[in-house]
Amino acid sequence: MQRGEGVMERKIPKNVRQIGNVCDPLKIYVEDYVDTYLNQLCEREADGPVGAVLIGEKVTEGEQEYQYIYGAIRMDEILRDNDGVEVSADTWKQCCELCKAFFSEGEIIGWCAVIPGIPLAMNPTLKKMHQKLFSRETGIFILKDPVCKEEMYFAPKFNDLMLMNGHYIYYEKNPEMQNYMISSRKKIGVTPSEVVADRAAKSFRDLVQTKMVMQERYKIRKLVYGAGMILLILALIAGISVFNNYDRMKAVQMAMEAMSDTVHAEDVKKEKPKEKSPKKEEEKEVKRKKEKGEGTYTVEPGDTLAGISKKAYGDFSHVEAISKKNELENGNLIYVGQKLVLP
Repeated sequence: MQRGEGVMERKIPKNVRQIGNVCDPLKIYVEDYVDTYLNQLCEREADGPVGAVLIGEKVTEGEQEYQYIYGAIRMDEILRDNDGVEVSADTWKQCCELCKAFFSEGEIIGWCAVIPGIPLAMNPTLKKMHQKLFSRETGIFILKDPVCKEEMYFAPKFNDLMLMNGHYIYYEKNPEMQNYMISSRKKIGVTPSEVVADRAAKSFRDLVQTKMVMQERYKIRKLVYGAGMILLILALIAGISVFNNYDRMKAVQMAMEAMSDTVHAEDVKKEKPKEKSPKKEEEKEVKRKKEKGEGTYTVEPGDTLAGISKKAYGDFSHVEAISKKNELENGNLIYVGQKLVLP
């Protein structure tokens, strides 16, 4: 596996532990030996500032960028500068020489500062020091608080150092870092056995915690699965019931519609009056008036005195009487709408 900046040759580690919310375009992977070493420096240097350079590689795959940190070299001398630190040229040169000696295929891709007594945040002094060591487009910066045991990761973004939301801790064989730790154990007071023991204990805790989380997820998954199956069975039963009752519901609906049509037809039949013959009605009216002794008749189209006599008396014998009663000189000269008095 060739190290250094270039296209993707390293496989993304599968055995990882996520720290924070990894949602940034740049993905940072820190090897567990390096993370443990930096934490040991933080614990033993609580009285003054301490720094280390970060060794690793930058890898790109398409538009995705990865930073792998698999080494760390302690700075022999780092000076406090108000709310920041000052790294001398000699210290930086010594770190570069140690990088070539212990990490021949790696390069310095960032630095770490442990500074007690300042807020855990980027400030102008730290930013100025970072720009002195790296260009605007490169350089990971890790700021650690030895008292609160907290840390922040910064990376170049939009020509500035931006806070990263999270990163990964990955596990793999790292003989280069182990060799450096053996060589520098007297200076930092950390032996490889302590680091390995701490790493083993932490790995065991992580394993137990992961197992507990997986068991809890399995229980929740079983509950969700069981509830889902019950809902599915209820839905199937409801669907079958509705399907079986559909024909019955349709038959009831058709029967109700037929009954409604029948009742409506009967109501219409009852409400419809019997049609009476206009002629018979007229004869009855004339007859009624005749029974009273005298009445009137309104001439209609086509009427003659003979026809009126027939309607009023049932024969033609009253033509002359009707003519005299109404003082008609000519019985054939009658008009529509004329009122005739019937004797």
